[in-house]
Amino acid sequence: METTGAEPETTQRTGAALSPLDLTGTVHHDGHGGVADELATVTGFLAWAPPGTPGGLRDEVIDVRRAVRTLFAYATGREDSRADPSLSRAQALDLLNHYAGRERVTVRLDWADPDATPLLGLTAADPSGLPTQLACSAVEFLAGPQRERLRACPAPRCVRYFVQDHGRQTYCKTSCANRARAARHYARNR
Repeated sequence: METTGAEPETTQRTGAALSPLDLTGTVHHDGHGGVADELATVTGFLAWAPPGTPGGLRDEVIDVRRAVRTLFAYATGREDSRADPSLSRAQALDLLNHYAGRERVTVRLDWADPDATPLLGLTAADPSGLPTQLACSAVEFLAGPQRERLRACPAPRCVRYFVQDHGRQTYCKTSCANRARAARHYARNR
């Protein structure tokens, strides 16, 4: 039996941190055999981005998305996907590291009790905006344990990536599992 993960959010974000999967999910099957891009227009970008995000960041966010989708494609063996950009792995790494490198970190000393050991604290000092936050999030994701569970949805026409929640999860969402079952049924009965 095939199982799926939860349906992805399609509503406007509320300011919570966006994940690399949120970003890559802005490119998806359009329901008519093509690919839809939620960031294709400034209006679409502003509907997707956290409230207050300037529309002028759209091109930079799309750059980060190109890099992340390319690296996800390499991580899942899906380099030939028509929905993923034609960047090389090295170009994608350079682009992602360029945006992630714009984050500034401050060092502070925490020493509330004079008898205790002082602690070193590191904090992000006003990151350079959404593109930097998305790039840093993608770096953490790709360098972390979730990358091992990253999958490309194998359903016909699907171009989404997802993190496998359990060993039997095959598709990104229920509609993809249904589309795959229908395609197999059609092929058997043709």
